[in-house]
Amino acid sequence: MSNDTTIPDEGEVLLIDKPLKWTSFDVVNKIKRACKYNKIGHAGTLDPLATGLLILCTGKKTKIIDTYQAQEKEYTGTFVLGKTTPSVDLETEFDAEYPVSHISADLLESVRKTFLGTIEQTPPIYSAVKVDGERLYKKARRGEVAEIKKRTVEISLFEIDATNFPSIDFRIICSKGTYIRSIVRDFGTAAESGAYLSVLCRTRIGAFELKDAHNLTEFIYQKRVELKLPVDE
Repeated sequence: MSNDTTIPDEGEVLLIDKPLKWTSFDVVNKIKRACKYNKIGHAGTLDPLATGLLILCTGKKTKIIDTYQAQEKEYTGTFVLGKTTPSVDLETEFDAEYPVSHISADLLESVRKTFLGTIEQTPPIYSAVKVDGERLYKKARRGEVAEIKKRTVEISLFEIDATNFPSIDFRIICSKGTYIRSIVRDFGTAAESGAYLSVLCRTRIGAFELKDAHNLTEFIYQKRVELKLPVDE
């Protein structure tokens, strides 16, 4: 009888709620090691400071990762007007302050409308996009300036709530490849101010919803119990 406890490679599609400050690769590597998967990958990166739905494919299911990556995404979160950071989130320190007293409800609404439909956006300098074979964030951390190509994306829904101004709560439904930080950056500029992303959560990918996702720690515990592996490692 074999003592091999590795998961067979027929494949599974796993829904995981990515914890704050974990990279998407951290989650993949943790589950691969702890749950003895031969092959595993994720269907769409989340920034370390984002939480929410991460789809993982294992075994033969990794062949259809592109199918999930291509589906529309839904996000909720908060951005703050009046300050900026190089990364457009809280990964880096504030680098500038801008006025917000001129920003009215009418201005917010007119800016919001400009992001609906097919738009062009430039990925943030702190991103995993490759330029000359290297990730942009590596260049950014060295202070290098790179030419970044614009990309075309589709925004089918963009709701904002300015009840806690200058914090703006939002909900976005968008196509693959959309950078929410780029929307936040460009929103701040269009409002003749600046902005940074303070909270981001991915709530849906296609028909898969965050409410159906597993807590990472609980998933690993349950899977190790199924495999009759020690649960205290």
